[in-house]
Amino acid sequence: MPTVVLDPLPAEIAALLERRRRWGADTHDEVWDGVLHMTPAPSHAHAVLNAALTALLREPAAAAGLTVTDAFNLGDSKEDFRVPDGGLHRPDAAEMWHPTAALVLEIVSPGDETRQKLPFYAAHHVDEVLIVDPQQRKADWLALDDGQYRPIERSGLIELGPAELAGQIDWP
Repeated sequence: MPTVVLDPLPAEIAALLERRRRWGADTHDEVWDGVLHMTPAPSHAHAVLNAALTALLREPAAAAGLTVTDAFNLGDSKEDFRVPDGGLHRPDAAEMWHPTAALVLEIVSPGDETRQKLPFYAAHHVDEVLIVDPQQRKADWLALDDGQYRPIERSGLIELGPAELAGQIDWP
């Protein structure tokens, strides 16, 4: 259920945000054009799938000179950023704020906003987006083409494609 609370924040909301920060529950929160999207931590099955995908991507990424990460901050500042489940990065990747990535990995969760992030990723020149849907046991691999993402059968970055990857996943 989307909720918008206009500034100034009520004390109860400020306390909630501080408590989430102290507990580390805010690590997947995102800010979309100044609007906070509080997202829960991944479920156990989601986290297990994320670890498996990271392992499956590691070797082909290394062969292409790319590094694999788990969740990271994609954006220029704390005022507008997204937190994909993982990514592939070129050697010159940033420390805290990644202005771009070679590839972002999104694992679909019930009610998530994966597809709504595509224009943001395109604006940040992310070359490819890998969307893995555990309910459908399917991987969609998209490449940026003239400002839009289009499905591809094989990555232009690494030696792997969506069907091959989906066949390697031990689905939860």
